[in-house]
Amino acid sequence: MEKLQAFQTAAREGGFIEVNETAEGTVLWLRKSAPVTARDTHQRMCIDSLTNSVTVYWMTLPGKLSSKTFRGVPALQEWFDMGPEAILQR
Repeated sequence: MEKLQAFQTAAREGGFIEVNETAEGTVLWLRKSAPVTARDTHQRMCIDSLTNSVTVYWMTLPGKLSSKTFRGVPALQEWFDMGPEAILQR
């Protein structure tokens, strides 16, 4: 359970806010509060207590969904810190 709390803390520090939890309480969904980068567009995060993992989903292009799964909090934090390119305003 500590690992899941650590994932939640890292998610909030990364700009995610809670959306909802499943009825069984095994999955917590979060979303990015405001997109700063292209990778942040429509970003959602699923914290799964059954697999002790986090999966982040985002749209790279309209209709193209990408995802990345993390089994450890340090890897998630490192991914947040990678700093992808900012969204270009047109």
